[in-house]
Amino acid sequence: MEVILLTDVEKVGLRGEVVNVARGYARNFLLPRKLAELASAGRVAELKRIDDQRARHEARSVDQAQEIAAVLGKTVLRFDVRSGPTGALFGSVTTTDIADELWRIRKIRVDRKRIDTDALKRIGRYAIPIQVFEGVTVEVKTLVVPEGGELPPDEELAAMEAAEAARLAEEQAAAQAATGQAETAEVEYLDEETPAQTPAEQAEAAAFELDADAPVATEPAADPEPDRS
Repeated sequence: MEVILLTDVEKVGLRGEVVNVARGYARNFLLPRKLAELASAGRVAELKRIDDQRARHEARSVDQAQEIAAVLGKTVLRFDVRSGPTGALFGSVTTTDIADELWRIRKIRVDRKRIDTDALKRIGRYAIPIQVFEGVTVEVKTLVVPEGGELPPDEELAAMEAAEAARLAEEQAAAQAATGQAETAEVEYLDEETPAQTPAEQAEAAAFELDADAPVATEPAADPEPDRS
């Protein structure tokens, strides 16, 4: 079933792409969550028209790429996002977001696959490498700012990141400890279900094993009756 992604979906595709997915996955997950829409012929044609229009603003030679790189080198992107007290985002800033923002403010089209970064998941100051053309790369300054505020100094950002890492480490250690306790409780339960043998039971079992190992006595075969004929 073909759908158009309305946002980046991990392991599926990027926003604006037409992808083929299982009907159940589309009906039960992508469409209800507004992550995608049905790929009607009209919408696919509209997206192609927009992409062709933007493609005319993409570098087609080294000279053009160098001119674009000069503009991007002076560009500062800013994303105001919701974040928690330790600077972790409620969501992320993706390569699609970066490409769309470059188009919005500079009318420069950049292939999202040439933006060399993972999704940004923390507030901070970033230098994002972008390959404008073969052999022409530029770093674009990018600010991920807490919504309604400003970026704190780098020292404070580092402290916030360290606090977040410590919190995650504590949660992981607690989860591992809980798993260990559950495993120990299960072993103790199994031990209780199988009580230890008393000395008398152990002796009886040992005697039984000896009897089992002893050769089995067989009765001698009866002599055949004499021939009375």
